[in-house]
Amino acid sequence: MMQRSGRKRNKRSNDSASSLKQLPWSQVQNPYKPFEILHEGQIDAICDTAYRILEEVGMDILHAEAKEIFRKAGARVESGSDRVFIDRGLIKDAMAHAPSTITLHSRNPSHNLDLSPGKISFGSVASAPNVSDIERGRRPGNQEDYRNLLKLCQSLNTIHFIAGYPVEPVDIAPRTRHLECVADMAILTDKVYHAYSLGKERITDALEITRIAHGCESWSEFKEKTRLFTIINTSSPLRLDGVMIEGAMEMARHNQLCIITPFTLSGAMAPITVAGALAQQHAEALAGMTLLQLVSPGCPVAYGGFTSNVDMKSGSPAFGTPENAQAAMIGGQLARRVGVPYRSSNANASNCVDAQATYESQMSIWSAVMGQANMIMHGAGWLEGGLCASFEKLIIDAEMLQMMTKFLQPPEVSEGSLGLEAIKDVGPGGHFFGTAHTLERYETAFYAPILSDWSNFESWEENGSKTATERAHLIYKNILNDYQQPELNSSWKEEIDDFVARRTSEGGVTGDF
Repeated sequence: MMQRSGRKRNKRSNDSASSLKQLPWSQVQNPYKPFEILHEGQIDAICDTAYRILEEVGMDILHAEAKEIFRKAGARVESGSDRVFIDRGLIKDAMAHAPSTITLHSRNPSHNLDLSPGKISFGSVASAPNVSDIERGRRPGNQEDYRNLLKLCQSLNTIHFIAGYPVEPVDIAPRTRHLECVADMAILTDKVYHAYSLGKERITDALEITRIAHGCESWSEFKEKTRLFTIINTSSPLRLDGVMIEGAMEMARHNQLCIITPFTLSGAMAPITVAGALAQQHAEALAGMTLLQLVSPGCPVAYGGFTSNVDMKSGSPAFGTPENAQAAMIGGQLARRVGVPYRSSNANASNCVDAQATYESQMSIWSAVMGQANMIMHGAGWLEGGLCASFEKLIIDAEMLQMMTKFLQPPEVSEGSLGLEAIKDVGPGGHFFGTAHTLERYETAFYAPILSDWSNFESWEENGSKTATERAHLIYKNILNDYQQPELNSSWKEEIDDFVARRTSEGGVTGDF
């Protein structure tokens, strides 16, 4: 391991793009009480059903070491199969070690994320196989677009973390793709980012790149802080895949965050009722988090909620629906019952950047925020039910997230803000445009949307009308033109480049995957 001295803190946070008027970077605090759809007795019933699922139906654990860990802890492993039956007492004892609050450390300390109750952070779109904009249309994911999406996410203050590869760059060989992608996240951004838990090798490489980017000279120093996260999707119903388990256990042993997120779509991979789907979601999430606590007691884990419904005629996932919104809010109740941070999503099922995409995303954002999710995945750019990352949708989502951020700042109520003296000065029938009270607050009185066009219809027509999508297109192009790469110690960057080159020359990931 290369020794380094003279560590240098990042001075440039790239907190704004010069052509874009945006709110300053800050983590969002939700000052309001969480919206609780179900009463305590109903939550009790879902939790009890989840325990009964694990005790009576069991969970398939497709990994020999993980099964043995469960067996030694007292779970019953069915002979000759992958089925594991987990008692609620074992779960409660293991989960007692899970931390209730977590800090995710970025290489730029000003972009650290606090995952404590009421704290919200928004992430980028992730894992889309396709990418689109209105200039070049829809196309397969590629490295150029991947890097441009990272640059946008770095430049937009309302995007707090990189939720995964915003688009999958399929022009990079699968066995080495993770090396270039994680290196790009570490170099082109200075925000918290995600690594895919697809086996031990990929996670080990991601941990090494992150260790270098954070300037850690030893693994013991690296493990002192949580610097990387991964999403573990269960293979619903009731199955944990061996490849994901392998990566997750490696993350747990290095004190890095695993978010267990069942993929419970009502009527497809889970019961068609919201209550039944949530009971299964809860069971699968508990099974995954319990395993990691058995592997490394006290390691950071979080509860992921992704329950939605499907179109019963086509089988296609539906997002931004009333059922999806209910499940997101109840998921927050279930996570709070367990006492760990909660992840939700901003999702929609529209095939283009249109009104449907926006109103379904608004449903998703509201339910995630009022359910007090700590991390909102796919916060900006998700389209086609996750099959496409849209440049224009990313900007439109950023606008909605900024508006939500402003909404979560309660208005000032003071002698000055109540404006009694201004009302006395104006009196009945006047106006407030020229009062001292207005002029003193002229620049800060209202949130100024980045996409709005408040000109009257005649001016709008005369100057060349543009839709919100067209304006978003121009904004994203301007942001890319203004992008500044955040500072990274030159020796650390060189070490990352050398590591990627060496691992690539070795062929990257070995074996089946």
